[in-house]
Amino acid sequence: MRISRQSIEKVLYRRLIRIMLRILTLVVILLLPLCSLSSLSEAKVTGEEIYNKTLESTQIYNDTQLQEYIRNLGEEIVAVSEMPNEKFIFTLLDSPDLNAFATRDNYVYVNRGLLNYVSNEAQLVSVLAHEVAHITRNHVLGQEEKATGAKIISTIAGALSGSSEVYEASMAYANSLIKGRGRKNELEADETCAEYMAILGYEPTEMLSMLSIMKDYESYQKKQATSRGVTRPTYHGVFASHPRNDSRLRTVVVKANQLKSSETRDDGAERYRRMTDGLVWGENFLAKVAPPERFSDMKLRIRIDFPKDWTHLEEKSKSLVTGSPNDKSASLSMQGFRRTIQTPEEYLYNYLNVPLLENGKSISPSGLSGYTGLLVNEDGSKSRIAVIYYKLNAFLFRGEVEDMKEFESVDNLFTSSIATFRPISSAEIAGQKPKVTKYVKIDSPKTYEELAKAEGLNAKDIDTLRIINGHYPSGEPRSGQWIKIFKQ
Repeated sequence: MRISRQSIEKVLYRRLIRIMLRILTLVVILLLPLCSLSSLSEAKVTGEEIYNKTLESTQIYNDTQLQEYIRNLGEEIVAVSEMPNEKFIFTLLDSPDLNAFATRDNYVYVNRGLLNYVSNEAQLVSVLAHEVAHITRNHVLGQEEKATGAKIISTIAGALSGSSEVYEASMAYANSLIKGRGRKNELEADETCAEYMAILGYEPTEMLSMLSIMKDYESYQKKQATSRGVTRPTYHGVFASHPRNDSRLRTVVVKANQLKSSETRDDGAERYRRMTDGLVWGENFLAKVAPPERFSDMKLRIRIDFPKDWTHLEEKSKSLVTGSPNDKSASLSMQGFRRTIQTPEEYLYNYLNVPLLENGKSISPSGLSGYTGLLVNEDGSKSRIAVIYYKLNAFLFRGEVEDMKEFESVDNLFTSSIATFRPISSAEIAGQKPKVTKYVKIDSPKTYEELAKAEGLNAKDIDTLRIINGHYPSGEPRSGQWIKIFKQ
């Protein structure tokens, strides 16, 4: 078989392009350490913008006393820092994740989930002080700039090569540069944290006890993740870059003790118990923000998602809810009626007196019985009609548009939305009530297995009980000790 000269030239041209792209990609990656990343941070958003964006996805935890408690502790730390006259904003987020972080413009965030694992006030102060230190030592801006630069350059590299492997390799390379510098920052933040704690009269060793708890959590999560074949992200803070018995940290603690205030404080365990008794444990279903297009009726126990970016209006007197976009160019209504013994198709034709439907077919969203089709109106316009049975009710849907030229595309939205109709189960409703943190005092010797059984907890919860009480992997409660549990 003869191959034309033109074909050979095309192949060679494509190969040449690929080689040039790879060379350019390599140049970009090699130039990474030499790039001025500060210029890439000019488009950075403000701390307030980050704050507002954060609250779009995660709410502030609804406990004003606990919020105030954290704010007061944070302000005490700031008062003994290198930035005593600066305004800091401390926020407790309603997130189950174990994390705390700081952003530009002196914003400090603590996730509710982290508080579930903190044992006393001093440990909480160690977390807050660590994050304040990242700000006072100028780590936040520096890391944001480096991370931004790395991400931009990695994205460029991936785009130029057209290869996901190159993108991942360049990203890994960029992250390795940042991580190396990050370890130094973490140790510096820990050193500063210990100093703040000592000046305030807290034992800096509580930072090490916090480290121990988080290391136990990290070990347990890794073990669980390995058994499921997945990976787990870890909290970046005091335990991320240190082993449990890090001699550097112990040196930091000894050094900080030289700054200890003459007015020492206790660990604040009793105050912390009082402030966190009833703290939500795990997912807080009541705090989840439903998308604006979602409609739920807890009385009828039904739910439907209207098309994205649509809103809905309910008329309870008519058992009617109507969803529509902002320009009101279309609408999808749902109304409840009493069902009959007829099939959904017969119900449409006989009970509701709907004329013959085009493209009629049975539907079964969430396993329910239903029927849908297109209704041709007297003026030639079309409407999407559907009925779905659930228990003793028949839910009638009607989708309409103002401009029939748009009907076909909008009808896809109608059918997709109708397909989301589903019951809300009793178990789901029961699950809306979250678990909360409680404290029990051990009056007599008892194992965690016995405690879990007495409190109605599962065997799988025993390791977690040990972690949150500082007894992982095999410790047991002692008589007279306050033990933290979680239950509905």
